[in-house]
Amino acid sequence: MNEEIITEITRKMLPYLDNAQLEQLQDVLHHYLWNVTIVESEEKYEIAEKSNNELLELFLSAKCVEGCSEKTMHYYETTIAKMFLTIDIHVTHMQTDDLRNYLSEYQKNRQCSKSNIDNIRRVLSSFFSWLEEENYILKSPMRRIHKIRTAKTVKETYSDESLEIMRDQCSNIRDLAIIDMLASTGMRVGELVKLNIVDIDFENRECVVFGKGSKERPVYFDARTKIHLKNYLESRSDNNPALFVSLQKPYARLEISGVEIRLRQLGRKLGIPKVHPHKFRRTLATRAIDKGMPVEQVQKLLGHAKIDTTMQYAMVDQNNVKNSHKKYIA
Repeated sequence: MNEEIITEITRKMLPYLDNAQLEQLQDVLHHYLWNVTIVESEEKYEIAEKSNNELLELFLSAKCVEGCSEKTMHYYETTIAKMFLTIDIHVTHMQTDDLRNYLSEYQKNRQCSKSNIDNIRRVLSSFFSWLEEENYILKSPMRRIHKIRTAKTVKETYSDESLEIMRDQCSNIRDLAIIDMLASTGMRVGELVKLNIVDIDFENRECVVFGKGSKERPVYFDARTKIHLKNYLESRSDNNPALFVSLQKPYARLEISGVEIRLRQLGRKLGIPKVHPHKFRRTLATRAIDKGMPVEQVQKLLGHAKIDTTMQYAMVDQNNVKNSHKKYIA
């Protein structure tokens, strides 16, 4: 009972004392209450505090201000709400063991991957870190739950032959222009479908895209992409400002799902496995680093906030590693 009271007193004083003062307060309370027995009264004096859902709403508002996308916000909300349903106590009273057991049971019951569990861990860590920063809790209980080690697999990229086959076998000039844009710029498919015709600078072979967190960055395309893109735009008769539109009336802006479906259909037709937009991005990053482009420049090109993310995309060709070993070591 004494420990619970000391913890509660400390928590209530969070907005008014700094860390050193809070530690001193805890020491004083332990000293004067160590030999005191406290009996809980039937009459409880309660101080109104925000509910779990209210704190979640405040957290989501903070993330919205930081520029998180709607997709990210939805993932935060559903992940934390699921945790609330399982751990039926107020977040200010949750301990490390509560959260560690939750992650363990979640993985066991749902048979999900380690990377999925680590994503959930990162969301919960972000939430409790925010609670700590906003003085709702003294210290995040997620601090002692470290990154979950996951097996690193070498993800596939497109070979030169596969890219040329896809270009040759495209049934229309629009899809050819899409393949060239994705392959030469490394942009995200979400960035591709947001582009307008006026965003394209043909003279300098570049355009500005809006990436995650509404961040702008320039991307660059090659001469072949310029030619195919111009041919596609000249073939259009609609007035839609979008760079890529549907093939049939009313010629609406192409959506992410539309690009994914067309590429998947093309891959099945040609017998090329796992054809999807993101694979073009990974291919560009891998080849750029493999050919000696500084990883910091690749990071800028892809619009990554952290260089570690860039390195996850880039898988260096093992044959080049072998040749370098012969050249520098053997």
